[in-house]
Amino acid sequence: MIISRESDVTQAVLAELERTTDPRLQQILQSAVRHLHEFVREVKLTEAEFQQVCACIARVGQASHESHNEVVLAAGSLGVSSLVCLLNNGVAGGAELTTANLLGPFWRDGSPPMAQGASIVRSPTPGDPIFVTAFVQDQAGQGLADVRVDIWHASSEGFYENQDPAQADMNLRATFTTDAQGCVRFRSIKPVGYPIPVNGPVGDLIRAQGRHNMRPAHIHFLMSKPGYKTQFSQVYSSDDPNLQTDVQFGVTRALIGQYVRHEGGCPAPDVSGPWFSLEHRFTLQEGQSRLPRPPITGKASGPRPSLEVLQRR
Repeated sequence: MIISRESDVTQAVLAELERTTDPRLQQILQSAVRHLHEFVREVKLTEAEFQQVCACIARVGQASHESHNEVVLAAGSLGVSSLVCLLNNGVAGGAELTTANLLGPFWRDGSPPMAQGASIVRSPTPGDPIFVTAFVQDQAGQGLADVRVDIWHASSEGFYENQDPAQADMNLRATFTTDAQGCVRFRSIKPVGYPIPVNGPVGDLIRAQGRHNMRPAHIHFLMSKPGYKTQFSQVYSSDDPNLQTDVQFGVTRALIGQYVRHEGGCPAPDVSGPWFSLEHRFTLQEGQSRLPRPPITGKASGPRPSLEVLQRR
């Protein structure tokens, strides 16, 4: 089509998309073009702004590498990751709460399998001990045996091990298998809230909005079993001050956990001071068991990065 006016551009692109042989891909592309073109018209995007957007998208890709995924970080910071999760799990509109959550940018595949009750602390890591019991059930409330459960979380200093060369490889990461009652138990240190990295284009976006870059304290769970939809989840600490303003928009009521503080009487003989316990229950839906593509594949080297905390206006 020879273009005579600006409206011809959209029609020309949509006409070419009719050649797409995959029906679902055609539907996605056509809708994306219609919405994107309408967005450009609605805001009357200038040429300078368009060039700035293109440069920002290029920087997002350039900032991603084996130990950091700026693309996933950006999707979370715009609420897209959370929206996709809630549209695809539970009952649409929130009529039924789901224990599914966004995957996040820090899952690594291949964390070591551990026995029930084992500690996932692999190098000296400060923090109060925490003892976690998690139950995985089906939609009828029956415990599911032999579920693979990946665990990972940040240190009490706010770093995932892939960000921090000072931590041992796979520190605060492990894989467990549920017992006959659908239960896994493990020991770690209580995580804290942490700032997401803001040294790339995501940081520029958050600064422009006057937002902080804090995530509330949480532990990640990834659960997979044949015959059930693989579920990613995060259990947030009920006492964290950033539950209402999570920079990744991930906190749901079903995933606010009670991290209970105890002043003594720990069942582990090597713990004499304060310790925490956490119990939480997850429900898997029937469906396809498929692990996601890991957003990262390796560990950072060199000096430990600095953590910058942005203030919320």
